[in-house]
Amino acid sequence: MVATVLLAAAGLPLVLVLMAKARDRTDSSATVAITGAVAFVVLLLLGVVMLTVLPAVLTWAIVGLVAAALGVMMLAS
Repeated sequence: MVATVLLAAAGLPLVLVLMAKARDRTDSSATVAITGAVAFVVLLLLGVVMLTVLPAVLTWAIVGLVAAALGVMMLAS
């Protein structure tokens, strides 16, 4: 449960960063909306799978990976 909350805390800013990068690259509202929708749905499905199926070690590894990706993307921009 805690890992899923941490995934959401790191994943939602990651969705916003992805949308900002899509806006910078394409300058198209449709592309930004599609990027945000796809990223949010993937984050939502990953959270559901983490709560129901995945073992704890894999769940925490995914949380660490998402947090690291957010850190790298924030530092790179």
